[in-house]
Amino acid sequence: MGLFSFLTQEIAIDLGTANTIIIHNDKIVVDEPSIVAIDLKTEKMVAIGEKARQMQGKTHANLKTIRPLRDGVIADFNAAEQMIRGMIKMINPKPRMFSPALKMVICIPSGSTEVEIRAVRDSSEHAGGREVYMIYEPLAAAIGIGLDVEAPEGNMVVDIGGGTTEIAVISLGGIVTNKSIRIAGDDLTADIMEYMRHQHNIKIGERTAEEIKIHVGSALSQLKEPPADYVVQGPNQMTALPIEVPVSYQEIAHCLEKSISKIETAVLSALEQTPPELYADIVVKGIWLAGGGALLKGLDKRLTDKIGIPFHIAEDPLRAVVRGTGIALKNVDNFSFLIR
Repeated sequence: MGLFSFLTQEIAIDLGTANTIIIHNDKIVVDEPSIVAIDLKTEKMVAIGEKARQMQGKTHANLKTIRPLRDGVIADFNAAEQMIRGMIKMINPKPRMFSPALKMVICIPSGSTEVEIRAVRDSSEHAGGREVYMIYEPLAAAIGIGLDVEAPEGNMVVDIGGGTTEIAVISLGGIVTNKSIRIAGDDLTADIMEYMRHQHNIKIGERTAEEIKIHVGSALSQLKEPPADYVVQGPNQMTALPIEVPVSYQEIAHCLEKSISKIETAVLSALEQTPPELYADIVVKGIWLAGGGALLKGLDKRLTDKIGIPFHIAEDPLRAVVRGTGIALKNVDNFSFLIR
């Protein structure tokens, strides 16, 4: 088969609830929001990624934006398949005589059931994958951070994505204890929408809430370098007249309190199940934070204070998982923990 090696493309995909990232030849070639816009009359895909995200919440009757993944799991099979296919097309937009066979590694949440794993496999095979390997997200994140996952010592990774928070203790190339909770970026965004409605009587959409979270989102109500207030415009709920509300990081810290304490509890319960030898390793090395949720201001400090083990934020936490997946793609034959 050496002759036809130019016909196979090797790609690593991080299929996330919020963003999908694809690595090809060690380069990030696609980094787009996981969202597709579909024309309801023809059932065809109109836009994908960033283009579709700009349409989100601004569509008319014949257009619909779909996020194919919810809680880290494929919720809309058809849309997911179209999205994977469209994202793979973005790698080389020029038309080919015949599409190359794909060898791919895809990450899945560590708490996935057989059915969910099969959904991912089927979608990727329909999108043209010849050889499909899967890797658990916390493992991929640990590899991407640069930890030695095959060593006989404990590493702990907390990956706060869009749909799930994955907490895992890793040793000898496998997951020792894992906890996967469905409280993550999307829930924080929903909390902010809810809070703005209650507290300020202002209706905001998912995108605006996301912006608030990025600009003034915080896990602590006292920060050393506080961000400036973020001004939100929207309709007043009672009168439907426009109002402007400045939002401070203290308010957001207050409204995210519940969800963040749930993440804290999950980390603690994962630590409870950890064997003592590995626990000792973790206390010495600290715990790594990855995923978009790791960018929440003050989160590392809050967790460190609460749990008493140092938390480190991975460099470029948004890409840690896909970097690890890319490394797994290169070592498909040596890594025994990939799932066929």
